[in-house]
Amino acid sequence: MLLTIAALGMFSYGLYEVVWAAVDLIRGARLELWAELGLIVFGLLLGLAAAFVRVRLPGGLAFAIGAMLGLQALAVHDAAHLDAGLTPQIGRAVLAVVLVSLAYVGKATAEHAETADRRT
Repeated sequence: MLLTIAALGMFSYGLYEVVWAAVDLIRGARLELWAELGLIVFGLLLGLAAAFVRVRLPGGLAFAIGAMLGLQALAVHDAAHLDAGLTPQIGRAVLAVVLVSLAYVGKATAEHAETADRRT
């Protein structure tokens, strides 16, 4: 259950970033093109990583962490240009930590349950 919640959260976060960047590009980009395209790429990577996390693919959680770190780095860049301040950065960091924690605990719980099933 925790893996599903973490995967859905990661997918939603990635989808939000892709949609936000696409809408910003359509309305008239407020940021550089490379920053908008970076948000789209890292958002798509996070969506893919969410699937890897859900099926417990080795390295999937590390892949998701990398994508979220990329999104965080671009968010810091965006905040500097849009005068957004520090509060959204703290919120994104807390969201990322919660999602990674859910995925980690969910994976450990599932592996523990599988080990217990094999013993019986």
